[in-house]
Amino acid sequence: MLQQRIQSLEEQEHLPSLLSADARELAHQLQEHQRKIFSPTSQKTMRLFSPAEAAAFIGIGEGYLRQIASEGHGPQPLSNGRRMYTVEDIDRIRRVLDEGSKTGKYIPHRRPGEKLQVISVMNFKGGSGKTTTSAHLAQYLALRGYRVLAIDLDPQASLSALFGHQPELDVGEGETLYGAIRYEAPRPVAEVVRSTYTANLHLIPGNLELMEFEHETPKAMIAGSAETMFFARIGEVLSEIEGFYDIVVIDCPPQLGFLTMSALCAATSVLITVHPQMLDVMSMSQFLSMTSELMAVVENAGGRTSYDWMRYLVTRFEPNDGPQSQMTGFMRAIFGNRMLQNAMVKSTAISDAGVTKQTLYEVERAQFIRGTYDRAMDSLSLVNAEIEEMIRKVWGRK
Repeated sequence: MLQQRIQSLEEQEHLPSLLSADARELAHQLQEHQRKIFSPTSQKTMRLFSPAEAAAFIGIGEGYLRQIASEGHGPQPLSNGRRMYTVEDIDRIRRVLDEGSKTGKYIPHRRPGEKLQVISVMNFKGGSGKTTTSAHLAQYLALRGYRVLAIDLDPQASLSALFGHQPELDVGEGETLYGAIRYEAPRPVAEVVRSTYTANLHLIPGNLELMEFEHETPKAMIAGSAETMFFARIGEVLSEIEGFYDIVVIDCPPQLGFLTMSALCAATSVLITVHPQMLDVMSMSQFLSMTSELMAVVENAGGRTSYDWMRYLVTRFEPNDGPQSQMTGFMRAIFGNRMLQNAMVKSTAISDAGVTKQTLYEVERAQFIRGTYDRAMDSLSLVNAEIEEMIRKVWGRK
């Protein structure tokens, strides 16, 4: 009997060793995959934009754009006579337009008295489209001319990877937001901000180091050594650089921890993504209840808990799926105008672009069936434009 028990123990698999070996092999294979897709010296870039896309980003008619370009303010025509626009071309045309405008409406930077907008994108459950939403929203706003800072607060760091910064290769110790909000020897937040290949868009990348904040915060609270409470630390460091940006988009972790609570207290607005299926909505119900209870505790301790707006965004929506449409209607009946009018549709264009760590603003339309790409882009544009409109309303703009 004893011999059988010993043999049984020997046959059991040691979970820490298995996980460690699997993690090493997976990391190695992912790096090999990365090298196959992109050479070691390659850099991510934004694609060229059509006249219709460029005009929409600037906020003018396509005919007016053609006139401006013909006056020498746009790119040179291609061999087929058509002009394609870089982000830099679009920004240059904005400056040209504002030089002859008294209102300065084409460069949409914050004006005196308009506060920094900090949007925390969150959900307790993975697979809700949280990171996809954050990435496309940040890029859209940058393409519209706003100065945007994207913060990857998720230790899985998918947002960082989408923006060309591999968490296991390109992000070192103290180079995440944790480096600026840690309790011992924090560094200036400006030191962890990185530029991206998208004009007007900067990034604070993430990696597993962010988990240290979850481990160190209870120790600091017990010791009473923290000069600033955990929930105020992100807002405090953002105040150091707020003059450089108009909008901050925070991709929160998919759990209710100290990082998420600090992001909520730093936010001026909250966007909650939800997949319209029963299990996801049931999970969100628990998430909302727990968040409410924790926020009440934070509020009693002096944390900020009032926002310019809070909205629910339906993601990965399949319009022809009856149960999903019913669930969306069910949520609209409960949440009313706290639901965004537009939903982010599920699309193979978005998922296929993600395979090569790209967004729809980076991949060429020709890579997809035209209808598939256009439906996905239309959905993104409607959602992002609705969010932009709310930001402008907070600023008192039309």
